Amino acid sequence: MEAPGRDDAETVLRDNMSAALGLSAETPLRIVGAATLASAYPVSDLATASVATAALATAELSAALGFGDGPVVVDRTLADGWFGPALTPVGWTLPSPWDPIAGDYPAAGGGWIRLHTNAPHHRAAALRVLGVDGERERVAAAVASWSGEELERAIVAEAGCAALLRTPAEWAAHPQGAAVAGEALVGIEQTEAAPDAAASRWDPSPSRPLAGLRVLDLTRVLAGPVATRLLAGLGADVLRVDPPGWDEPAVVPEMTIGKRTARLDARDPSGRAALLGLLAGADVLVHGYRADALEQLGLGERVRRETRPGLIDVALDAYGWSGPWSTRRGFDSLVQMSSGIAGWGLLRGTADRPTPLPVQALDHATGYLMAAAVLAGLSRRVRNGSGSSSRLSLARTAIELERARPLPARPVLSRVAAEAPHQAEPVTASVPLSAAMETPWGAATLLPPPFSAGSAGLVWSRGPRPLGSDAASW
Repeated sequence: MEAPGRDDAETVLRDNMSAALGLSAETPLRIVGAATLASAYPVSDLATASVATAALATAELSAALGFGDGPVVVDRTLADGWFGPALTPVGWTLPSPWDPIAGDYPAAGGGWIRLHTNAPHHRAAALRVLGVDGERERVAAAVASWSGEELERAIVAEAGCAALLRTPAEWAAHPQGAAVAGEALVGIEQTEAAPDAAASRWDPSPSRPLAGLRVLDLTRVLAGPVATRLLAGLGADVLRVDPPGWDEPAVVPEMTIGKRTARLDARDPSGRAALLGLLAGADVLVHGYRADALEQLGLGERVRRETRPGLIDVALDAYGWSGPWSTRRGFDSLVQMSSGIAGWGLLRGTADRPTPLPVQALDHATGYLMAAAVLAGLSRRVRNGSGSSSRLSLARTAIELERARPLPARPVLSRVAAEAPHQAEPVTASVPLSAAMETPWGAATLLPPPFSAGSAGLVWSRGPRPLGSDAASW
């Protein structure tokens, strides 16, 4: 496939995303604002395309509901902003999102490996394999004694998270890279209709097309929470459920906006029964567990369909749904390493270490696609009563970004950087004033929404809250 030029990367990405979801090409779309994210990859184009796809899916649902599709307006600058921290603390600070030993390390033989140790059990797994304590210098020395491939294999076998840096060509030839390249960007299966549509509390209006819609959110950092935050902004009743003890302090204020949050232990029979009860009352399930994890909890696909016929079921994993790594733990930063995205500077001789994207772009783009998959599934449900099952992965989104990367004769950054190649930092663009928001941690501001779709826009009726703040009930 020939790589697109800089000027049409956004259009190609958006067209591919819309086609993957079966969206109409007739909805009027206007894109305003300036791109701001500097990268070797068209990250701003990815941000605009994925936000626009969610906006177009919103318009299509509005049309299916009889409200008209209206014009869709997407702001590039705000789309870029929502790919980073949209919520800014005022007078307080968030903790670092990274554990002290998380990051990239040179391994024996000249390769690089990334350790993802933010979760305590992932940190413990890496340290057991390396045989050292948690001092970064000792970790670095231990990593340097391993070949990257052997260390990656050992940490993953210990139920940890690590990724060797590969080139895009090496990833394309890898069994997992080849497997995920053969998957659809959004794998969609139509499922049976609900026998009693009246059981839903969904009560849409032109400005709040998801009002009363019940969304059961079984996701964690970061793509899934992005998706359900958008659904909450369109009026959905989103209930996020986490296991006891789990926390994400660096991103909870950002990712719980508009939601209620509860805790259940699905490994306990009573917790599993409570979760099934929530599922029976849900219109939508969004989950980000590994491909086999819900099966192991007794909440596999067959159980989900029997518990809630007509369910809109949207699932995410890191490395894809087929191939030898389909059940591997993964995160955005690891997929960037595996797929070669983080190594582009090394490959071109413009960096001496892995250089990730300026934002967690795979997470955010996939999150907006997940939200769009929910909206497209609801449109089908309105038209023919059917449920649907959609599958997405960070690794498949990475392939879409790789295919959209321009192939210039010399290294450039992006549309923005090509116009100003001396620039090392993202461009400062004019952004509309943020809105004030109160949170349990203190005052904050929130960026304006990145799109509108006819009468529908993003408005959150709840501020953020700590995990486990609410009862596990509708």
